[in-house]
Amino acid sequence: MKITAALSGQGGEAPHLVDLEQEAPRAGEMRVRLVATGICHTDLHEHPGRHAPQPIVLGHEGAGVVEELGEGVSGFAVGDHVVLSGSSCGTCPSCLAGRPTYCDLAMPLCFGGKRLDGSTALCGSDGAIHSHFFGQSSFATHAIVPQRTAVKMPKDLPLEKLGPLGCGVVTGAGGVVEALKVGFGDSIAVLGTGAVGLSAVMAAKLVGARRIVAVDLSDERLELAREFGATDTLRGDEDGLGEKLRAITGRGMDFTFNTTNVVAVHQLALDALAMNGTAGFVAAPLGGFDPKMFGMLAGGKQLRGILGGDANPQTFLPLLADYWRQGRLPFDRMIAYYPFAEIDRAFADAQAGRVIKPVLLMENDT
Repeated sequence: MKITAALSGQGGEAPHLVDLEQEAPRAGEMRVRLVATGICHTDLHEHPGRHAPQPIVLGHEGAGVVEELGEGVSGFAVGDHVVLSGSSCGTCPSCLAGRPTYCDLAMPLCFGGKRLDGSTALCGSDGAIHSHFFGQSSFATHAIVPQRTAVKMPKDLPLEKLGPLGCGVVTGAGGVVEALKVGFGDSIAVLGTGAVGLSAVMAAKLVGARRIVAVDLSDERLELAREFGATDTLRGDEDGLGEKLRAITGRGMDFTFNTTNVVAVHQLALDALAMNGTAGFVAAPLGGFDPKMFGMLAGGKQLRGILGGDANPQTFLPLLADYWRQGRLPFDRMIAYYPFAEIDRAFADAQAGRVIKPVLLMENDT
């Protein structure tokens, strides 16, 4: 079947649209017609070539409609509305424990650019094109996805809004609810208020956190954080941030949630903690990071890596969608829409920080 996809690995600042051939879904797979796909920082980082092989079709925040079922697929029917999240094996201890983001095969399944048997679902005029990025490669009009990648959604929900649930929103909200388990009356500082950080702010309000502090360099984003539930905001370029964060509660934060890769912010996340506090992070520091281990020991502090919010997409994404329906998780306010044909503009705006969550609308639905 001929599809249109955005291809990375041919140079340029953004993927470019090409026509490709897509094979039929194999056993355990489905063909999904994409309605919309969010752009995540992982896509921006992978476009020049980082972990995944090239040429490749990226995209991992897809939402669409099931068009074709492969052999053995159960629980889905043609016409179902789905959100696409990451890929996992379903049989390792992490998957069986409901933590598929820590699947033993997460790297080859999400970044390998092919099925585990070495095959891809796409080909162009010069041969095979890498597919199955995060189990989807959703910068395309259609995607071949393993059944575990798809999460069924009620048909009355707007698919064009739901794609970011699959990565950015679940990472932030899941990080607060599932990983850190922030509870009623707790305090948390969210460092960086992009899509992940703002989702964390909304989730902290949902669970009843007493003090929710947002830190960023953008006054506009800090104002949005207040609208989403932040009780306090601080600019990231203020002097004495650690002391100011600790002073808000008088003893420091129960939790910090770091969405940045800045070494100094990673240390700030630890310095701002109260005794027995936990610093969660979703991006590794760029450069040497030498945490003050004695302070961590003496304070009983923890440094906690978080992937995909520690969440099980099959159960957590429908919950987040329901919170949105109730008006308690207005993540759609972060979205800026772009026609699929303008993916270059969407990439440029995302790189420059002009938008929080760019979402591509596929041509067959615009």
